[in-house]
Amino acid sequence: MSKRELKKYVSELTKAQLQEQIIDLYERFRDVKQYYDFAFNPNENKLLDECKFKISKEYFPVNRRKPKMRRSVAQKYIKHFKTLGVEPAIIADVMLYNIEIAQAFCADKPIKTDGFYTSMLKSFSEAVTYIFDNGLSKTMQLRMDKIVDETIDQNWFNSKGFEMAIM
Repeated sequence: MSKRELKKYVSELTKAQLQEQIIDLYERFRDVKQYYDFAFNPNENKLLDECKFKISKEYFPVNRRKPKMRRSVAQKYIKHFKTLGVEPAIIADVMLYNIEIAQAFCADKPIKTDGFYTSMLKSFSEAVTYIFDNGLSKTMQLRMDKIVDETIDQNWFNSKGFEMAIM
């Protein structure tokens, strides 16, 4: 169904029918429920705290012995936040936090696989692009510089890529 057909269909419904359909969507689909819950009670700080906790658990697990270090956990939250329409500064914060927590882990336990460093560079490049696209470079510049400095201090093989990303 195209957007045009949907508009036509919706315009033909009575107010009661439309309300009934929205309630049905709310009850059936988790994404619709999350959207409306956020739209009417946008508790961004709670979402941010939950997100940061789960990302940090990937590197510093509470119960497990071995950290999983999955970049995908942060990526899912970032995508979810964008879908909900969370403020760009919060999304940028999560993007940078993901790299910062990975660097904190790497400072204690150096990682030997190149894929990890390549993945972090990709995350950083995406974050820098997002930050510049949303006009947040002034507020996030210090954190970006610290990330670059940390890659140099930890002798990451791709630290030049990090430097190039913010130029």
